Amino acid sequence: MVYIFALGFLALLAAAAVMMFKKPETSVLDRLDAYRAGRDWDAEAEVEERENKENQAAEIARKAAKEINRLAPISASEAKKLEKKLMHAGYRSANSTMIFYAIKLVSLVGFPLLVVLVIMFIGKPLGDSLIYLGGGVLLGFLLPDKILNFMVNSRHTRLRKGLADALDLLVVSVEAGLGLNAALTRVSEEMKTVHPDIADEFGLVNTEIRMGRQREEALRNLADRCGIDDLRSLCAMLIQTDRFGTSIARAIRVYAEALRTKRRQRAEQAAQRAAVKMLFPLAVFLFPTLFIVLLGPAALQMVENLK
Repeated sequence: MVYIFALGFLALLAAAAVMMFKKPETSVLDRLDAYRAGRDWDAEAEVEERENKENQAAEIARKAAKEINRLAPISASEAKKLEKKLMHAGYRSANSTMIFYAIKLVSLVGFPLLVVLVIMFIGKPLGDSLIYLGGGVLLGFLLPDKILNFMVNSRHTRLRKGLADALDLLVVSVEAGLGLNAALTRVSEEMKTVHPDIADEFGLVNTEIRMGRQREEALRNLADRCGIDDLRSLCAMLIQTDRFGTSIARAIRVYAEALRTKRRQRAEQAAQRAAVKMLFPLAVFLFPTLFIVLLGPAALQMVENLK
């Protein structure tokens, strides 16, 4: 039975590796293949075929998420908290919560099976390796959450780095005569290659406004999606400026200067922490080596003299 589960898990890993390293099909490659074969390339049929594949994959994920929810029901508060964290990481799909729990379940089952397979391959008895099996269970339970937290923190860092450049471009666009919506569109178009995260968020704000939502609601949604204090303060400032009718360009310029000051203070704080963080590696790795190099010859000479 263990062999069957192990082989199934290896087959699942092999399929995932094949899907991960498979060469993606693009319209350019399809056109080149059609040109080599001497046939006409139908773009509409190719796009329709890809949409059908995406819809089939989404349907499979939805059914799997529904079955997992039946096996392990999730409370509304936990689902809401996890959905917010996934949104902060950049995943806004309606089934993202269920898919994450599916990944967590596969990880919880897969890591112990992998540990059992390694133990049986080595030839060690399972009774003497319970601690490794428990470690595999613990790793499979904690690893998805740790990876999700890392993705959230890295995206927050990218948003903070891109916000200063986006504010500078926003000030220039507003002072050039563009409205706030047109300026957000301009920033979203110009920042795609440099800071795609902040460009994506500003583009989503424009999309919500075009769909009929109020600007205040769209800005509040932006603050909730990102989850960082700098963007939350910016959205609150834009809402207050729009409500009281003051100058948007002047308010954004003042906020950009305050944001630069805050970034400089963060850099100074990180530089002051660096000395404390370097103390432990120096004490553990550098000082013993230095003592061995300096005192080693003297110690050897003392041993020879004592003999």
